[in-house]
Amino acid sequence: MAHPKRRQSVMRRDKRRSHDFLTPPELVTCNHCGAAVLKHRICGECGYYRGKQAVEIKGEA
Repeated sequence: MAHPKRRQSVMRRDKRRSHDFLTPPELVTCNHCGAAVLKHRICGECGYYRGKQAVEIKGEA
């Protein structure tokens, strides 16, 4: 099997690994109720998306 002729530099190794990290999810606040919501998703607390009610949430009776 082939073996590398020269040792790979630290800079080359780190450049290759620059995309191997996880980004935390971007949270925004819901305009209607103020809960933390993922971007471009319906709010799980109130069911609103972009100022309009998209889903009706069953509340505590």
